Amino acid sequence: MTLDRAVMMFAGCMVLLSVVLTLYVSPWFFLFTIFIGLNQIQASITGFCPAALVFRKLGCRTGVAFK
Repeated sequence: MTLDRAVMMFAGCMVLLSVVLTLYVSPWFFLFTIFIGLNQIQASITGFCPAALVFRKLGCRTGVAFK
């Protein structure tokens, strides 16, 4: 799995998790969804993604977006 796909899969899982937590635990978990969205926007503008750093250290090979 490439770094790009790992980051996209992680972001998708976090969004789904935040929706489930919002529905079943507390409506305040919508803030988690907002944080994820803002982090994706920030990563697309700056090219810096904290999740990409973690996945790179875990051994994912570099893809196209995060070099």
